[in-house]
Amino acid sequence: MRIAVAVGPGGGGTLRPLADDGTPLGDAEPVPSLVAAVAERERADRPRWVWSSSARVYRALVEAGVRVGRCHDLELIESLLSGHDGRYGEPRSVAAAWARLRGEPVPDDRPPPAEAGPQASLFDDEDADDAEDLGPIVAVHAEQQRRIAALPGFATLAAAESAGALIAAEMTHAGLPWSVAAHDALLTEMLGPRPSGGLRPRRLQDLADKIGTAFGRHVNPDSPAQIVKALAAAGYQVKTTRAHVLKEIDHPAVPLLLEYKELSRLHTAHGWAWLDTWVHDGRFRPEYVVGGVVSGRWATNGGGALQIPRVLRSAVVADEGWSLVVADAAQLEPRVLAALAGDRAFADAAAQGDLYAALADVFTPSADLTARDKAKLALLSAMYGGGTGDAVQLLGVLKKRFPDAFDFVEAAAQAGERGHLVRSRLGRTCPPPSGEWRELTSTGDDTRSASAVRSRGRFTRNFVVQATAADWALTLMARLRQRLTVLGDPHLVFFQHDEVIVHTPTPLADEVVTAIEASAKEAGDLLFGRTPVVFPMESAIVQRYSDAK
Repeated sequence: MRIAVAVGPGGGGTLRPLADDGTPLGDAEPVPSLVAAVAERERADRPRWVWSSSARVYRALVEAGVRVGRCHDLELIESLLSGHDGRYGEPRSVAAAWARLRGEPVPDDRPPPAEAGPQASLFDDEDADDAEDLGPIVAVHAEQQRRIAALPGFATLAAAESAGALIAAEMTHAGLPWSVAAHDALLTEMLGPRPSGGLRPRRLQDLADKIGTAFGRHVNPDSPAQIVKALAAAGYQVKTTRAHVLKEIDHPAVPLLLEYKELSRLHTAHGWAWLDTWVHDGRFRPEYVVGGVVSGRWATNGGGALQIPRVLRSAVVADEGWSLVVADAAQLEPRVLAALAGDRAFADAAAQGDLYAALADVFTPSADLTARDKAKLALLSAMYGGGTGDAVQLLGVLKKRFPDAFDFVEAAAQAGERGHLVRSRLGRTCPPPSGEWRELTSTGDDTRSASAVRSRGRFTRNFVVQATAADWALTLMARLRQRLTVLGDPHLVFFQHDEVIVHTPTPLADEVVTAIEASAKEAGDLLFGRTPVVFPMESAIVQRYSDAK
């Protein structure tokens, strides 16, 4: 059974039971407390909840202490369906979907909040401006179900995407265990004591002074223009101060500049100001954006959760009596390609523990690269469109050994070059080419047109693999969430592309590892059916995130 939810003013709302196809099964029921009503129905019926947005509705429920098992997130699924129709990026709100359904002008979506913040007040606000109309919610859901039923695999994608939204809200609420003391000690060791008054940390100031001495003049290391000018005065003409450019220059200031850049990046992105803003009560609580990247990967609204520097992972510390189970999928995207292409020889190789090592017998080692390195380079070039240097020769070897796998990504690239859409295994669809791209590629075979064509081909070549990997990871997470619920206290606290972290009481850590492995296998079975390709998860039970690698 499904239950549609409309949020009302003053903490109330309206519920209505639905059949799986969206047909109403009863009258709408006003409830004075939406939190209490959802909690009661969840205990009694465990329905699939149908609401406008988990980021809005479910996050407030979680803050109020209510957890649900399943949902249908109308906004996320509208976005997926619009993308499938070649209308990626169109407004996805219930109001927009309702307007499209009625042939009326489509309103823009509300802009995202400038800063993440608590949303529990959603159910306590007396202002009726945010109150929802149940009618459009019911109608949009029924139309989405009609469209989903005609698309093979899409029901699984919709369920996984919606489960991801539940997980995202729960992870924000739970937070990633974070030691303020460990983070502060690390910053102090690398940068010196915390500065005041907007001054540079001591280590950065020392490096700035040494950089000026090396150049024989005052140079602000935070100013690329001053660095370029100083290098020119020293006889080095450069247009950029990027690290790979600086490394080619033999000047005593360069090592100092490179160290300054690295430490300055740490101070700016994850220094004391970041610690004050994002870590409270021993937890880092970013706001995750489900499907924030076109391939289906997640993003975050502030906090940089998906770019935690390796040096800071020692600050991610389990609570006393608890452990972190850190697990990542080994060589996920090449294995996804093997399963997608149905290349028997490639699939057999992907059934091995180390896929690159299993392919190494195809290649002859050289002075610079081992056979395994060559296998990795060839495979990544096939997926990401490499075509220069050693990659050309290695790709030729790969094509001869695994023609079906090579042809699969090549077909995706050719479709993109023609301006067509490509899809993941479950139906997640790439954006269409822009109007500028179509105008540029219609002008002839000039250099810019050819470059644009190749660029889109590289994008679609990668999309079919990366988006399917995102489908797999979401399915893994959905199944893992169910298994962790059975275990009780263990809960997901972090997710990044192909890596998850579970915070668990230490006595349950081994059971969590087993749950992760079972979920990975089930995700592979759901997406690919019977395949020899395995999707191993490399798990570590640790006290600190840094100990997992």
